[in-house]
Amino acid sequence: MLLLGIYGGLFLSAFGAATLLPLQSEGLLAGLLLAGHPVGGLVVVASLGNTLGSIINWMLGRGIERFRGRRWFPVGEAALARAQGWYARYGKWSLLLSWMPVIGDPLTLAAGIMRERFVVFLVLVAIAKTGRYAALAAATLQVM
Repeated sequence: MLLLGIYGGLFLSAFGAATLLPLQSEGLLAGLLLAGHPVGGLVVVASLGNTLGSIINWMLGRGIERFRGRRWFPVGEAALARAQGWYARYGKWSLLLSWMPVIGDPLTLAAGIMRERFVVFLVLVAIAKTGRYAALAAATLQVM
């Protein structure tokens, strides 16, 4: 039951961090790694949660463009314009930057708005998110 709570908490933290909510999961992952929990399991759970959160952004992007400019719109006009500009210039490959703070979440939303194919989106975002958590785990455990 304790492991379910640990992995579930990490999953929810990573999921929330990938959406437009102001959450972070890196500290929790680092703490769990330093507490001696298995690296592979933690990286997989965090990557799955973070990738799923990005899928939610992509899905929102598919239908939310019509609400752009409204006060409650989840991304500021400047951040979304910047993300769409990156996406228009670099295309699907910009999704490899989806792990980055500030620009990563709007990029995944922009991918939905710009109608990126789901399979392409999923592969590139999963690579980016897993790479980030693997690098964080390596740095935390001083493997690098």
